[in-house]
Amino acid sequence: MSKIIEKINQEQLKKEVTTFTVGDSVKVHTRVVEGDKERIQIFAGIVIAHKGCGINEAFTVRKISYGEGVERVFPLHSPKVAKVEVTKTGRVRRARLHYLRQRQGKDAMSVKDQAQTAEG
Repeated sequence: MSKIIEKINQEQLKKEVTTFTVGDSVKVHTRVVEGDKERIQIFAGIVIAHKGCGINEAFTVRKISYGEGVERVFPLHSPKVAKVEVTKTGRVRRARLHYLRQRQGKDAMSVKDQAQTAEG
């Protein structure tokens, strides 16, 4: 029975997945269906968590919208996620960045840049 489930899971996995880590700034392109029309909506923010493996793999993206923090969990292999675009790589020393929830203003969206730490 488990071989059948494993085969179905392998068919559902995406072949090309963008590699990103916690702390990266990303743009997630999601497919939104409104009636009979379909469009792409972009959700841009910082990846604060990455969990699961295989078909159950998911990541959490946080952004500040009109002064309010907004978090959204995306399944990585979902057909609703068109693509994930990495805009800026960040260097963090944590697996989960839930401490960003207590920050205010620009500090809430700042993580060390990979380029800055490589230079000095």
